[in-house]
Amino acid sequence: QLQLVESGGGLVQPGGSLRLSCTASGFTLSDYAIAWFRQAPGKEREGVSCISASGRSTNYADSVKGRFTISRDNAKNTVYLHMNSLKPEDTAVYYCAATTIPVATMMKYVFDYWGQGIQVTVSS
Repeated sequence: QLQLVESGGGLVQPGGSLRLSCTASGFTLSDYAIAWFRQAPGKEREGVSCISASGRSTNYADSVKGRFTISRDNAKNTVYLHMNSLKPEDTAVYYCAATTIPVATMMKYVFDYWGQGIQVTVSS
């Protein structure tokens, strides 16, 4: 069974940090470009960051540039999202997704596999 599982979410104070992990089972993640999306209540799902299959190319939404970093460890079949200087507006359910298109992209419709999502809450 092909599956993506997110972990590492939770409650953090403003200014704090979290590291999200996206681990694949049933397939080799290094063959796929990966993106992180998030969805806040009442809002559309939006792209946060993406990384190419090779890992050489990354991209970020303007709202997280300089605060979030995406990386991948193909030996562990895992992609990470390091989130620093978190703000209340970062509160959302975060999803990772995988596409066979090898370039870094945040176009939702090209993604073949999605995780179940994980809650991140930034609040004092």
